[in-house]
Amino acid sequence: MLQNLVMDNTQTKPWAGRFDQPTDAFVEAFTASVGFDQRLYAQDIQGSMAHARMLARQQVLSADECAAIVAGLERIQQQIERGDFVWSVPLEDVHMNIERALTQDIGEAGKRLHTGRSRNDQVATDIRLWLREEIDAIVAQLHQFQAALLTLAEREADTVMPGLTHLQVAQPVTFGHHMLAWHEMLVRDAARFVDCRRRVNIMPLGAAALAGTSYPIDREYTCALLGFEGIAENSLDAVSDRDFAIEFCAAAAILMMHLSRFSEELILWSSAQFDFIELADAFCTGSSIMPQKKNPDVPELVRGKSGRIFGHLMALLTLMKAQPLAYNKDNQEDKEPLFDTVDQVKASLKVYVDLIGALRCKPAKMREAARQGFATATDLADYLVGKGIAFRDAHEIVGKAVALGIKRGCDLAALSLAELQAFSPLIDEDVYAVLTLEGSLAARNHFGGTAPEQVRAAIERARARQETQV
Repeated sequence: MLQNLVMDNTQTKPWAGRFDQPTDAFVEAFTASVGFDQRLYAQDIQGSMAHARMLARQQVLSADECAAIVAGLERIQQQIERGDFVWSVPLEDVHMNIERALTQDIGEAGKRLHTGRSRNDQVATDIRLWLREEIDAIVAQLHQFQAALLTLAEREADTVMPGLTHLQVAQPVTFGHHMLAWHEMLVRDAARFVDCRRRVNIMPLGAAALAGTSYPIDREYTCALLGFEGIAENSLDAVSDRDFAIEFCAAAAILMMHLSRFSEELILWSSAQFDFIELADAFCTGSSIMPQKKNPDVPELVRGKSGRIFGHLMALLTLMKAQPLAYNKDNQEDKEPLFDTVDQVKASLKVYVDLIGALRCKPAKMREAARQGFATATDLADYLVGKGIAFRDAHEIVGKAVALGIKRGCDLAALSLAELQAFSPLIDEDVYAVLTLEGSLAARNHFGGTAPEQVRAAIERARARQETQV
């Protein structure tokens, strides 16, 4: 939200008393953060209102001063949201811009607002207030994505597809079961954000610059006003660490890794070589030179954005790794990676909810692929074990049968009973029930298995869990 930025050199800096010379114009622009931290305006105003009310309760401010401050801040917020507020680069950041506007509006009382606090604890508070709201929004989006996957899994609970390892046909699974695998990853992703939120939701306000304040503040009251779950125990730690932001970015990086893997599958499955699914036209683009092309741009872009988010995590880790206590100007660099991480995660989740809702499967293509690569070979081995043969011996027998199938150019189910019995006389007519794709699926009818019955049961459990999360 970049708007109305001006370079007004007539503005007097709040710390100018110590200096004999003005700040170099380039340095002024180089050190300013208002171009990006203005998006914290609502949280800055929220924190300032709570701080003013606490100071009035402690009789550091009068009731009239508090009322004037709160009313003035409300007017400033309305002005910002109308797009009428002019942000000054020389005033450096969102905090000083709002404070200066407040002082110009209500006079002397505006200058008293900063009593008992520093921009160090102010910005740490603003970021935490902002990030907890964004975490709530991301978790809500994850729940929407989970619901979309459950709907798709239910629709395709009986759809046979090849399960792959090493990108080679391994065993038959259902498409519904495959979608539930992604659902489970998203469940853990959501849990990581929820857990991270508990550590985000700790209030630094009252730590002041680094050592606390000599004013008779009531941090418990401010904490209650702002809805924090706890108060930072140590003033040095409260203003100087950004581990909560790093933890959030780590959770975001894991989520984006999952989305990248999912994207890779959608890209493969929508290719002519696989042809398992079709992505809706709304989520694809064409080629400027090749008229036949339908490119899976959305999954490709999400896959690419994962690297961007990984980079932000590394940037924040590197930012913090060599800082001595307490606050350092380095920490101004925490916001842009954090802001962009939130923006990209939310955008990726939004587009995927819609993309999954419009995805169309091609069951016949998936079934044909599952019939290739001897997907039921393990089922034949299990059949032989059931006849009393040790698994390692059964493994060798089936390997020989597969070799014959390769030589003949046919699947195991296409071999005659006499051909199969040449490898083991224990094989009987009932083997063909085992060698079918449906037989293979049905045999895995246990908790967490790929049998359609288990897929539907897993969907019911997942929906029940989700209802308790809403």
